Amino acid sequence: MKKNQIELQYKKKIKLLTEYNKNYFDKNNPIVDDNDYDKLRKEILLLEKNYKFLFSKNSPSKKIGYKPSKNFKKVSHRISMLSLANAFGREDLINFEKKIFNFLSKNKDFILSYSAEPKIDGISASLIYKNGEFKIGLSRGDGKEGEDITANLATINDIPKKIKSKDFPEEIDVRGEVYIQNSDFENLKEKFANPRNAASGSLRQKNPEDTKKIPLKFIAYTFGYEKGLKAKNQTDFLKNLDDWGFKTNPLNKLVTGVDNLLINYSKIEKDRAKIDFDIDGIVYKINDFELQKRLGNVANSPRWAIAHKFASNKAISKILNIEIQIGRTGALTPVAKIKPINIGGVVVSNATLHNEDEIDRKDIRIGDLATIERAGDVIPHILSVDKTKRDKKSLQFIFPKNCPSCGSKTIKEFNNVTKKEDAVRRCSSEGYDCEKIAIEKLKHFVSKEALNIEGFGKKIVENFWKLNLIKLPQDIFNLDFKKIENLEGWGKQSMENLRYSINQRKNISLERLIYSLGIRHIGLENAKILSKYFKSFYNFINFSNEINSDDILNIDGIGETQLQSVKNFFNNKVNLNILKDLQKILVVKNITTKNKNGLLNAKTFMVTGKLNGISRAEVKSLIEENSGSSVSTVSKKLDYLIIGDKPTKKKVDKAIEFKITILNQSQFLKLLNITS
Repeated sequence: MKKNQIELQYKKKIKLLTEYNKNYFDKNNPIVDDNDYDKLRKEILLLEKNYKFLFSKNSPSKKIGYKPSKNFKKVSHRISMLSLANAFGREDLINFEKKIFNFLSKNKDFILSYSAEPKIDGISASLIYKNGEFKIGLSRGDGKEGEDITANLATINDIPKKIKSKDFPEEIDVRGEVYIQNSDFENLKEKFANPRNAASGSLRQKNPEDTKKIPLKFIAYTFGYEKGLKAKNQTDFLKNLDDWGFKTNPLNKLVTGVDNLLINYSKIEKDRAKIDFDIDGIVYKINDFELQKRLGNVANSPRWAIAHKFASNKAISKILNIEIQIGRTGALTPVAKIKPINIGGVVVSNATLHNEDEIDRKDIRIGDLATIERAGDVIPHILSVDKTKRDKKSLQFIFPKNCPSCGSKTIKEFNNVTKKEDAVRRCSSEGYDCEKIAIEKLKHFVSKEALNIEGFGKKIVENFWKLNLIKLPQDIFNLDFKKIENLEGWGKQSMENLRYSINQRKNISLERLIYSLGIRHIGLENAKILSKYFKSFYNFINFSNEINSDDILNIDGIGETQLQSVKNFFNNKVNLNILKDLQKILVVKNITTKNKNGLLNAKTFMVTGKLNGISRAEVKSLIEENSGSSVSTVSKKLDYLIIGDKPTKKKVDKAIEFKITILNQSQFLKLLNITS
């Protein structure tokens, strides 16, 4: 399929999804069933994954949940309603548990207990109670703020309006799922597409009396903000919910170990059809609240919980072609174009092939009949091909040794850690010399997570590139708006809107700017770390003068790989010119220390050796919470070296040489007034 056809198909799907959303969220009148909605949503995500040039601000990949309806007042959640990471099998669960062990610095003998709770396919809601009284009810919204649907939630009998229990917290946000039982839905299916849509539409009725006519149920399962909660674990909390008058899921179970999680999963999946409400997986939560608190969150999801989705779906289809896509870091990604096929209710026309090694290992060729697997929201991939049905004239797929965009040689870099070549083949062109890489870099620069220039989508980047209006990031701030106004599809108002959006983004935080530059291996988290280190755009630009200093970037979280990427960026003259031009245009906010009164204010720390019962990640978190900072190497600027069991002798010797204070674990905790 040609590029313009792909863009047209994508645009139509986005328009259709927007229409679905408008009817679903604003008009309270869903026009498709849940499967068709999810199918369209996943098709859009799949297109975006396979074609990097696609972009829309209305894409489901740009939003968590959905913006609160205009029909209801917006209210901020006191604690954000986060999403959950997904698991699809044993390996995912083992990795989930392994990460927890590593973070908590526990060995395999440590026993983790999980609260296994079937995931109801309903509508999330947060109920705010003060002094035992139900005060406000909110929808999930975008996770940060929701719709005030108090009056509608108050019609649900499962939601207690007044709780007199002495052990009920002074304040608490009880969270759960609003749903309709399948048996009750039988009487409503003429009015609604499915149980979930019925629940959603009912909660968004303007008149609570209309909502009251619908047999809505509410199951409670967690909490957000709390003041005075005495429960020490999830099991106790669920029992408390029962005692307070809330309904909880009768299938909840306390489970220990991955093997038992899988046994419980298989049993519930087998009995899924017999359950009187829709479930799409099982949520596993670390039972102990103290461990939950220590683990905390990463990005938009908690470290201590994961959703185990129900089984994957497979199908067989013909590989029509293999296309090579080029990303902003130069990575060449092969994508199989397959004969469209329905897998689990979703029409699939693309499947990822991962990399060159994957194609060679499975001997995947154009024309092969392939087994495609799709698990949840994961991009479909090819499990195997049927070689017995292969055409005798079939040819082995040869991965391009030259970049399809600029003709430069493609290379596999040597990994100093694994001592092997990387699996990914990349274009060897640097910076903005390769057209495809340059365009992808510009798309990244204006994207929501980076500069977030509203209305400056991927399509516009491509069009402006073709018209020679932009070639480098600084060109965005020096556009010829008179020329844009006269372009097809543009006018004075749309041109002024774009000008306004661009000018709005001339004030930006340092971390967003660093991330927007698209430096390889530098994601949002590393950009935050770097911004805290450099503190100002001036310092960041002048890093080029200190690029060979042994002491530079001595900061925990920035490893050799990231450091080398930053150095490569600064060794490129085009990148340096971009920074200098941006410095003249942008107002970049300096980083200020949030807490200057911490016990470790302005002190630097480094850890060597294994600590007892606490991980390095947790130590780093404690240091930062108390205004200190962590570094990765011993230098004269280091204030304290914390040593555990079997510390690195070289680091200890260097600390002694530099007369750095050496602390054991107890001495470090004593600095924080923590008894070990």
